[in-house]
Amino acid sequence: MPMQRRMRLGDVVAARAAAEHRISWCAIFIKSYAVVCDRHPELRRAYFSFPRAHLYEHPETAASFSVERSYEGEDAVFFTRIPRPETLSLREIDAIVHRYKTAPLESLRSYRRILKLSSKPFVVRRLVWWLAVQARGPLRAYFLGTFAASTTASQGGASLHQLSPLTTTLNYGQFEDDGTLDVRLTYDHRVLDGSTVARALVELESVLRGQVVDELATS
Repeated sequence: MPMQRRMRLGDVVAARAAAEHRISWCAIFIKSYAVVCDRHPELRRAYFSFPRAHLYEHPETAASFSVERSYEGEDAVFFTRIPRPETLSLREIDAIVHRYKTAPLESLRSYRRILKLSSKPFVVRRLVWWLAVQARGPLRAYFLGTFAASTTASQGGASLHQLSPLTTTLNYGQFEDDGTLDVRLTYDHRVLDGSTVARALVELESVLRGQVVDELATS
């Protein structure tokens, strides 16, 4: 299910523009939402159907984000994760994002793992995917993270209803001239109620306009 909130982020836009180091919006949103997830354990829960239907709560936050890279002459989407991004500075997260966007594919461990898995037969790929998604909570968090962040806004578009194997996926549109922005959380209704997600979006805006603005002022 998707949930949307129009946020007033003009002060964040101004703080980012005035900062000595230009931090990507991807890094800003990853850290901000990770702070919210760290405060609220229910946002780190996941639904599993095997061996019986149950919820698993991961003790730590891990962000997953996608990057489009060129591979063998074609555009391909690669995924990676950042453990406990709420403990990192914005500059540290931004450096990680930049590295995964620009470093040679063979130098990045998670990308090498994706390419290796992609070369396996279909049955093997499906088995590994099933194990990662359904077998064990720690395994899912290790391979996929506890939440995902979409970065397609930089390409001029944003998903309205983004499907994901994770409990919550964050994405956002493009800024209006007055600094307002539509921010969305797509969530697994088996795990979370809409009121929980709505409060998470309210708190996300508070983190952006508070903690993040303060950090941008010193970055």
